[in-house]
Amino acid sequence: MSERTEVQVRPGVEEDLDALTDIYNHYVRETPITFDTAVFTPEERRPWLLSHPVDGPHRLMVATDADTQEILGYATSSPYRVKPAYGTSVEVTVYVAPHAGRRGVGTLLYEALFEALADEDLHRAYAGIAQPNEASTRLHERFGFRHVGTYREVGRKFGRYWDVAWYEKEL
Repeated sequence: MSERTEVQVRPGVEEDLDALTDIYNHYVRETPITFDTAVFTPEERRPWLLSHPVDGPHRLMVATDADTQEILGYATSSPYRVKPAYGTSVEVTVYVAPHAGRRGVGTLLYEALFEALADEDLHRAYAGIAQPNEASTRLHERFGFRHVGTYREVGRKFGRYWDVAWYEKEL
């Protein structure tokens, strides 16, 4: 059996909060992939989790190891902007546990996320990718995202400025 077949994807639930927070906090502490600069407690992340129900346009999909049920990563679709006219647009993202990279987890998560969103009243998905991040760029392009522009030096973290490349996909 390949490693890819050992991963299952399902909607996220409240019991996942500790593991999801741990994964996210790794990226907060160690990378410019997120522009958050302070780690979160699970309680601080609870509103984020609850803003992604099991139906509707704002979803949370979780990848788990089929044998151990360890959470290997997650993908979300979230509001693109808060104003009503943006309601048919979502921002999507994927976070994979540091030890679970290169197993196809991100691909499985996006496959499940976009399948779940297929019947929603959505027009576009957007993804902001802090640069450089070749793996994320490849993942998004594989799913039909196209580069629409780059915000130069838009975020400062670890004592330097970072660009964010923006990608869009028709839904």
